[in-house]
Amino acid sequence: PGFADSVIARQIHSPAALESRFGLIGGDIFHGKMGLDQLFSARPMIGHAEYRMPLKGLYLCGSGAHPGGGVTGAPGHNAAKAVLADRRPWKRSA
Repeated sequence: PGFADSVIARQIHSPAALESRFGLIGGDIFHGKMGLDQLFSARPMIGHAEYRMPLKGLYLCGSGAHPGGGVTGAPGHNAAKAVLADRRPWKRSA
């Protein structure tokens, strides 16, 4: 109750506005379309679906990674698992 009174402003952005203001191609908030050709092992693209990027130590964990936008936290969780799997035990100095 009374929530409407606490709203002080709102903004509505069209896809064109999202593209021009924030660089989201086509106004796409999910870092790439969620079509069948961009899901599962093809997200973000074939060969890079395991959260590891070509640069060692660089991981993808946002909406551009599987399962994509709208599944809050899941890409980060999955990327964290990849980081932990790649982590080597600290070497002790002699």
